[in-house]
Order: sequence, then C-alpha cells, then structure tokens
Amino acid sequence: MSERDDSRARRPRVVLVGPPAAGKTTVGRLLADRLSVPFVDTDDLVVARAGKPVSDIFVDDGEEEFRRLEADAVVEALTRDAVVALGGGAVLAERTRARLAGRPVVLLTATVPTSAGRVGLNRDRPLLLGNPRQQLRALLDARLPLYREVAVAEIGTDDRTPDEVADAVLAAVTTLDPG
Repeated sequence: MSERDDSRARRPRVVLVGPPAAGKTTVGRLLADRLSVPFVDTDDLVVARAGKPVSDIFVDDGEEEFRRLEADAVVEALTRDAVVALGGGAVLAERTRARLAGRPVVLLTATVPTSAGRVGLNRDRPLLLGNPRQQLRALLDARLPLYREVAVAEIGTDDRTPDEVADAVLAAVTTLDPG
C-alpha cells in the first residue's frame, strides 16, 4: 500500500460538527454502523483521558483545560478510520479548524427550539446551564460561522429522523468523494 493510500485508510470517513443537540452522536453511531467502522466522539476521548465527566472537568479544572484536552482528542480522532463527532466547541480552536481542511466534514444543524427540546435540563452540558434556549442561541451565533468554515456540507436535522439525516450525510459525502 502506498503512503497516500495508507493515509486515506486512516482518515475519518466522516467528521460531524455542529452545536449541542444537533444529533452528532446519534447520527454518528448510525453512520459508523452503516460504514462498518468505529464511532469516535471526542468528548468520550476527553472523559477517558481525564477520568471524569465533562461537567466535572469544567468545574474542577476550568474551560481552558477542557479545551486543551479537547484539542488533543481531535488530533487523535482525526488519525482514525472512523466516523468522528467533534464536541460542539471544538471548532473554536484555530488548530482544529486547520486540521479539518480537506476532510469530509459535515455540519449538522438544528433550530434553537429543537435543540432546547432535545437538551432539556441536561446537567451534563455545562455551557447550557441556566437558560438553555438563551445559551444555545448565543453558542450558535458565535460558532455557526466557524462550523461553516470547516464544513463541506450542511444538513438540518429538524423534522428528520436520525436515519434520514444519516442518509443525507452519506449522500453528501459520496458526492464529494465517489471513489
């Protein structure tokens, strides 16, 4: 196998980005199953490295430490032949955005009411404590341009089943790289 072929085999098949509750984990697992590759969620890698939940990292160590761990998790995840879901804030790091160039990155979006309904009062999302709708709106306003900067396709998840979203992601990625 040539070096180029080897690097292609290791790259993620699909990288999902988007705001909290857009469906990255649910759709990512479906895609991984359909493509017969592992699913990697960078938040899970962070939790494994830190030995504690994301919410505890934020409380005990601060957001800056979480973002450092997250950036390292992104580097690791992008070397795998897998479907990768990035944490909602991973695109805040310029280093991460640069690493996503040329990769099959798909932005999953959901409206604020849909996202708020999915999140509910989930205490495991430290950046959404308080008023989830207000926090989601602020996060989306700040991050949407960054998501769009790295994405090669954008798919809305409102009023679609996870299977329908997975179909749309596969169609978008296949259009980008039919081979």
